[in-house]
Amino acid sequence: MVEKRLSLVKPTLETPFHIDFNWWSQHDREWRVHLRSLLSSEDLERFADIIDGDVLLDWIDPETAEVQQVDGLQHVVITHTAQGESFLEKHTAIVEAIFRILLKNGNSPMTPAELGEILERDPKPILRTLSGARVYRGIRPILE
Repeated sequence: MVEKRLSLVKPTLETPFHIDFNWWSQHDREWRVHLRSLLSSEDLERFADIIDGDVLLDWIDPETAEVQQVDGLQHVVITHTAQGESFLEKHTAIVEAIFRILLKNGNSPMTPAELGEILERDPKPILRTLSGARVYRGIRPILE
């Protein structure tokens, strides 16, 4: 297995960030618990066959038409739960709000400037939070 090198490039307000689900699942044994906590009791019952266990689904990237296998729970949260009206509330903690915005946008990469605009907050503290030594909920920069 080839280990990815850490980049020496420091993220900026224009650096895109996304949820790196591979990183998250490797570094947090409770990642599925958190995703499940986002589902309503109705959704837990409705999607039980998809979200329980390690079900993989084929997903087609709408921009590239590339077929990828994604975790069933992850797919349900992004395509169903995150699209609900009450998914993103006004007074949500900053890291959780960023996480939810990324989910709501299909985990498309977003810059701190874009996130700040949606959250109606200064993007500089968002950048400091996301570019620090600690990785929150797998939210990582996409550095070239």
